Amino acid sequence: MIDADRIVEPEFDADTRRIAALPLWRGKIRPEILPGGLSNRNFVVRDGTDAYVVRLVGGDDPAHGIVRAREIAVSEAAYRAGIAPELVHAEAGLLVLRRVEGRTLTAAEVGEPAMLRRIVALLRRCHGEVAGHLRGPAPCFWVFHDLRDYLAALAGDGMPSGAIERLRRVVAALETAVGPTRLALTHNDLMPGNLIDDGTRLWLIDWEYAGFGAPLFDLASLAVDNALDAAAQENLLAAYYRRAPSAALRRRFAAMRIAAALRESLWARVQQRHATLDFDYAGYAEEYEARFEAEYAAFGRAG
Repeated sequence: MIDADRIVEPEFDADTRRIAALPLWRGKIRPEILPGGLSNRNFVVRDGTDAYVVRLVGGDDPAHGIVRAREIAVSEAAYRAGIAPELVHAEAGLLVLRRVEGRTLTAAEVGEPAMLRRIVALLRRCHGEVAGHLRGPAPCFWVFHDLRDYLAALAGDGMPSGAIERLRRVVAALETAVGPTRLALTHNDLMPGNLIDDGTRLWLIDWEYAGFGAPLFDLASLAVDNALDAAAQENLLAAYYRRAPSAALRRRFAAMRIAAALRESLWARVQQRHATLDFDYAGYAEEYEARFEAEYAAFGRAG
């Protein structure tokens, strides 16, 4: 049973009923929808003492390789490393995190030189420190596996076989171009909304795709998901590697950027078939497909 006195509004849906029933609150609560999520419903909840973010994440999501137990383990490790908010409660399909009082970045802000240096410092901490706090099985993220898995799923959902085979060849060529990589604990979803500035420091949130992978993919994800221009991309590589990027590094980075753009487009095509949120996944897919095709054509011309 839910005590209606615990929630401010007299009418609430199944999600807010579930939130109201959690044993955490120390006063009346007012769940407020947090806009911007592309996969989950998120709420800000204040109970008069503290503020929290409640994420209604559902269960494991095999279509996207998401295992919630691994997300929880990495979230806790990132908190212990000092770069993510505290996970205060987790149960099937629901996570509660202490809210960081700050603002999410915009894509334009990400590309500013001073902000980019701060983000690089944050990513260096992510790649260098989080793994030391991780407990349990090691999660893995390799974008080229993701791409092949998405293509297999989309082939089963009716994407034309010619398009599937062409993209499989592209994926193989990009993986070869990237070549061997060092492993680190990477975030792999560097949308501007996953970066929070509290005025003093930056925080990184939403770890559902995190795993041991290529740091270069995090840089590519940041570049693609924030539409960084050529100058900002050069600054990003120079700041992260602490040297002027070589032609070979630029080529590997270009291959990873193309893979990141293709991942976003295929992710959206899978979401288009299975997601229940009211979002224009088709338009999102088309935007990233256009970016993928343009960058891949330029990659081919550059040889």
